[in-house]
Amino acid sequence: MTRVAAIDCGTNSIRLLVADADPATGELTDLDRRMTIVRLGQGVDRTGRLAPEALERTFAACREYAGIIKRHGAERLRFVATSASRDAENRDEFVRGVLDILGVEPEVITGDQEAEFSFTGATKELTGRADLDKPFLVVDIGGGSTEFVVGDDHVRAARSVDVGCVRMTERHLVRDGAVTDPPSEEQIAAVRGDVEAALDLAERSVPLREARTLVGLAGSVTTVSAIAQELPEYDSAAIHHSRISRDRVREITEWLLRSTHAERAAVPSMHPGRVDVIAAGALVLLSIMERTGAEEVVVSEHDILDGIAWSVA
Repeated sequence: MTRVAAIDCGTNSIRLLVADADPATGELTDLDRRMTIVRLGQGVDRTGRLAPEALERTFAACREYAGIIKRHGAERLRFVATSASRDAENRDEFVRGVLDILGVEPEVITGDQEAEFSFTGATKELTGRADLDKPFLVVDIGGGSTEFVVGDDHVRAARSVDVGCVRMTERHLVRDGAVTDPPSEEQIAAVRGDVEAALDLAERSVPLREARTLVGLAGSVTTVSAIAQELPEYDSAAIHHSRISRDRVREITEWLLRSTHAERAAVPSMHPGRVDVIAAGALVLLSIMERTGAEEVVVSEHDILDGIAWSVA
């Protein structure tokens, strides 16, 4: 048994997992799993740089996580950074800050590496399930990018494309510095256009339609599941391995796209940091389901973070 810590720093959130890993049984026992919305990717699509206030929010979360890792006595730590920090001109500033606080350098991984970790984390528990057919299509809808991975027990093909809930919101759903509430049909069509183009790109290297089971990861998908189940609060146990039909995803997406900020914020399972970006995230999920013909999505709370932890173990 090895006690490990994994940090996944994405465009919208930074997450920590401290766990005991047992490679012999394939079990990962959580000791602490948490998420903080830091919006590291704030404005990156427009400016090409990480904003000073976004960096400070991220460093504040890192300081909190450093204390938790020390308290649990994790033997190893791996810090993986994804889309926003991969694209930014001033990513060296981000790297230095993380190194000073946590003592490790963030690994700014490629989209393909990101996909590999996501697949491992999402499917390790699913491979023996008789009710789920292979191959799996694992879809990780992040803030700045979406990863597509097809595989059985191992990855067969993977592709990362630059559509995510934050990037699509900032690119198409913001007017005069504020999120349009609700967006116009033209704005929604513009998001759709970008997502469809990204799916065309993904299909060049990943056989999306060959998959028999769609597995959805990350906050946009888990939030849609919480809304579908009408949960009184966010409940990881109820969300993990839940299944949502395509019709239900469409119904929720259409409601999110015509709702106001106040209506979305009133959803009891909605994280405050996701209120403005959830509509775009749900639309990405719906577009994927329509393109692949998936009748349902299996929702996983285990994702890239668990894959990172296994890579350390």
